[in-house]
Amino acid sequence: MKKIWIFIATSGALAVSMGAMSAHMLKDVLVPLDIARIQTAATYQMYHTLIIAVLAVYQQHNPLKAINQSQWLFGLGIVFFSGSLYLYTFSKIHSLVFITPIGGLLFILGWLSLVRLTIKSSK
Repeated sequence: MKKIWIFIATSGALAVSMGAMSAHMLKDVLVPLDIARIQTAATYQMYHTLIIAVLAVYQQHNPLKAINQSQWLFGLGIVFFSGSLYLYTFSKIHSLVFITPIGGLLFILGWLSLVRLTIKSSK
């Protein structure tokens, strides 16, 4: 449980830092498309960091395998989606854009895993 909270805290801090940097420090360095890309990555990262935190609290009261699965899917989604957008923005390595949709798919699978959790827990 400690590791998940370290991930949550680190991910939240990174999302806020990247969002703030894109709005202030980098606004005169990067083109608007790059700023928007960072802001998109930071927004998706924060949304999914928050759901991982909610699930971590829920898991303390109701430990289920599906919760852990959703957390992993969301965490990997953050790494692939937001991570690839951050790296692409700063490195311009074009092949990184092919990783971003994998992260989006992992986010979708995480949400669908929650649907499965809901259906199972309502039986």
